[in-house]
Amino acid sequence: MNTLIKIGLGAGLLSLAACSSPPPDNPSHGTISITADESLEPMVESIYKAYEGVYPNTKFNVTFKPEQEAIATMLRDSARLVFSTRELNADEKAVLAREKIKYKSEFIATDGIALIVGRQNPDSLITVPELNDIFQGRITRWEQLKRGRQTGPIVLVFDNNNSSNLSFAIKQFQVTDFNKLKIFTVKSNKQVIEYVRKNPTALGFIGVNWISDGDSPLAAELSKNLRVMGVSDQSDPGSIDDFFQPFQKNLGLKTYPLRRNVYVISREAHSGLGSGLINYIVRDVGGLLIEKSGLWPAKPYNREVFLEKY
Repeated sequence: MNTLIKIGLGAGLLSLAACSSPPPDNPSHGTISITADESLEPMVESIYKAYEGVYPNTKFNVTFKPEQEAIATMLRDSARLVFSTRELNADEKAVLAREKIKYKSEFIATDGIALIVGRQNPDSLITVPELNDIFQGRITRWEQLKRGRQTGPIVLVFDNNNSSNLSFAIKQFQVTDFNKLKIFTVKSNKQVIEYVRKNPTALGFIGVNWISDGDSPLAAELSKNLRVMGVSDQSDPGSIDDFFQPFQKNLGLKTYPLRRNVYVISREAHSGLGSGLINYIVRDVGGLLIEKSGLWPAKPYNREVFLEKY
């Protein structure tokens, strides 16, 4: 009888232990998959690698994809987090609701779409009304721009058909008829840069963090033989001071017109490694890494300076 009681008690304890087993990851230990829009790759890479350096028992399996594909990867539970330049739409929210998944969306930075041309193109200034006319098919050649000195057809170059950069332009300029546009898509922001370098009539659209980190050898290499265009939201700017480039101060002061928000969206059901990474971004030095990438952090990292009198 005693033996039966002991066996029953042991089985009960094993069952209780199984029910209360800890999750496979936590903020300082474990491996998870995350994904991100490819235009944000330099910033995201700097963040997760820094986190792995602080917590060596963590590992992020990261894939960079066009934004629509990256969000779909998170929705089908092939990634715990997604870095995106937009919030989830109604259909995407419905997918998670059907699965009874409570997601979390955190605004982490302000990003900018950089307009780039090759060094052989003398034009470096453009207005938002002119961009609107380009995307509506009313301006098709460089010499039609008010300050245009380059000649030839304007070729709009984007990284991918499903990219955040193209989606931003379509929404910003309310594009409905693509037949009037000369659009060329490649496979990455890096390939946009390479194409623009070789084609003087190309106008490229990239995420600014690809060329804005002054300490990055890759950013320095990619920036060679490029011009970053200044953009004005005025129809008739009075001076060059009315044009702004997509760099940090102009993103923070909201003077650069082609800016957008960056979010990290999580479907994590427990306080795990994904939550640890988000807290690192919004409450720790993640804001400093975002700043170093050339974007404007939603929550800047506080730096305390102590002055001592000798």
